[in-house]
Amino acid sequence: MLGQISVKELAQRLASEASMLQLIDVREPSEWAIAHLPHFRLLPLSQFAEWSPQIRQILDPAKETLVLCHHGVRSAQMGHWLVQQGFCNVKNIVGGIDAYATAVDPTLPRY
Repeated sequence: MLGQISVKELAQRLASEASMLQLIDVREPSEWAIAHLPHFRLLPLSQFAEWSPQIRQILDPAKETLVLCHHGVRSAQMGHWLVQQGFCNVKNIVGGIDAYATAVDPTLPRY
């Protein structure tokens, strides 16, 4: 089952335990260039065919995985797919980077 995490909880977790988390951003490289959060790894959904066959080499299925996109729709799709692949602790970041910019870091560019 796909869990959820708020952007405020994400900010707290990034400050205290970022190294213990797998942080995935599924937006496009052009979106990443506008704004991104530290510690996140870019795995664009548009390049799914390229990286998906190696997902178990790229990510650890047992490690807590948080997934980010612009508003939370693409990250939810990715999260559900990861759960289907046997990842046991996956959370969608509700509201995405746009909510993070609004609620946590207003200096982050919005688009």
